[in-house]
Amino acid sequence: MATVYDVPPAKLIEKVSAKLQGFNELKPPEWAKFVKTSPHSTRAPEKEDWWFTRAASILRKIYISGPIGTSSLKSVYGGKTNRGAKPEKKGKASGNAIRKIMQGFESVGFVENKTGRIITAKGKSFLDKIATEIKKESEAAEAKK
Repeated sequence: MATVYDVPPAKLIEKVSAKLQGFNELKPPEWAKFVKTSPHSTRAPEKEDWWFTRAASILRKIYISGPIGTSSLKSVYGGKTNRGAKPEKKGKASGNAIRKIMQGFESVGFVENKTGRIITAKGKSFLDKIATEIKKESEAAEAKK
């Protein structure tokens, strides 16, 4: 059985994002259409499903480096802020979006809060099953060559 470490992150995040759209607990709030994700971005995300892509990425981060808190994830998803003529500084991402996503994962049962969010057995199984699917698809593609 493959794990998150055995597959490319981009493919895993794409597949997990598609699967997360079926969970009612993870639906984006109304304000998600208009919000900037970080001070380094100029506009709101253009992709309609950015919320689920971010959620998939956060779930993968919790799997790999949990226990992890909102503040650490804000640093991960932040970037350099344009301050005009002054030197750029690292800005942190929006904490509310990250917090709402992690609370949604708690209500689904993928994550639990113990001095930082850690992945549960249900969440680990969810990600490992998707990683196994990706691994089988890539092996089948290689066999056809």
